[in-house]
Amino acid sequence: MTSAQSILVIDDQRDFSELISAKAESMGIPCTATSDATTFLNSLTPDITLIVLDLIMPDVDGIELLRLLAKRECRAGIVLMSGVSKRVMETAQQVAQSLGLAIVGHLQKPFRLTELGEMLSRPAKPYEAPAVQQESPPGIQDDELRRAIVHDEFVLHYQPQIDLARGNVVGVEALARWQHPERGLIFPGDFIAHLEAVGLMDQFGWIVIDKGLSEVGQFADICGAVPMLSLNVSVLSLRNLKFPDIFMALVKKHGASAANLTIEITESGLIQELPETLDVLTRLRMKEVQLSIDDFGTGFAMLQQLRNIPATELKIDKSFVQQVQNSERDRVMVQKSIEIGHDLGMTVIGEGAETQEQFEFLRANHCDTVQGYFFSRPLPVPKLLDWLKEYRMREPAFLF
Repeated sequence: MTSAQSILVIDDQRDFSELISAKAESMGIPCTATSDATTFLNSLTPDITLIVLDLIMPDVDGIELLRLLAKRECRAGIVLMSGVSKRVMETAQQVAQSLGLAIVGHLQKPFRLTELGEMLSRPAKPYEAPAVQQESPPGIQDDELRRAIVHDEFVLHYQPQIDLARGNVVGVEALARWQHPERGLIFPGDFIAHLEAVGLMDQFGWIVIDKGLSEVGQFADICGAVPMLSLNVSVLSLRNLKFPDIFMALVKKHGASAANLTIEITESGLIQELPETLDVLTRLRMKEVQLSIDDFGTGFAMLQQLRNIPATELKIDKSFVQQVQNSERDRVMVQKSIEIGHDLGMTVIGEGAETQEQFEFLRANHCDTVQGYFFSRPLPVPKLLDWLKEYRMREPAFLF
């Protein structure tokens, strides 16, 4: 920190306030400390770059102060401090971030002077507004979707799945895109709900399955064998009792192996119409098709679904994987999900790994497979073929 920075502390425990003030002053950082909320808010001037805020106070608690700071559009970095449990602290941190506040970290009371010094010396990152998501294409019409079905405007991009023990590519997930003739490439979040609303989801699903089965063989030479193909299937389709027979007819048409195919089903969608869905899923497993519970941990009654569904794979949702560096809760969720999956005889895949640390965590906790931007984004067939060649030439032994 430079002399242009200053700290504001609010804590009703005088000993801690004096400790923080003394440490800050010893580091050459001006520091103001108070136990009064009104004084705290009045002291919040533009030159304050770091706030150390205790969560537990008798009059106005830390969460209330966070709301007030958000209303004032505070851009100072914030260190949360308390003797509450880590889980409560992490939830409070999540509250602050959802309010648009810049969190530097948290201190668990009692803390060591070295911890305090490290926290006070961290650069106070300015708040960055979330990136504005690209707006959905305006005014997609029903007839555009029907035309897309008829004229085969949907394409597949594939994301590789890596064996964490050996480092080789063992599978690919097929992800649909709409190659609109005028609007360009449209992602599923912008058209899937519309497809469901106009009753075209089944037709779309069969197009995706047929295309995936026709294309996956192109990866065989580079991978050494045809990789496992993961296909996302709507729960609406899985209520159709004829689904297994139609699916197996397509498998036969393309000369594929049912055991080399995985149908991914979103966990939260499995509760509705469970008898029909279980009928279909059981028949698929009897035909050796693999089943994956996608987005595990984000749906409802997940343990009940694990008990009921004959799934062979558990896919840990990326929202947990991407927080293992920062959140004890998410680390535990990932660890326990891996244990549960293995105890039930399932393969476990960690989705959404973007960093070396996330990759190492999954490997250290004996996750079987990893998928994410750390290796590759979803790619169209030609680009994935190039990626596979490069990946094989690099022989990433340093990772494994």
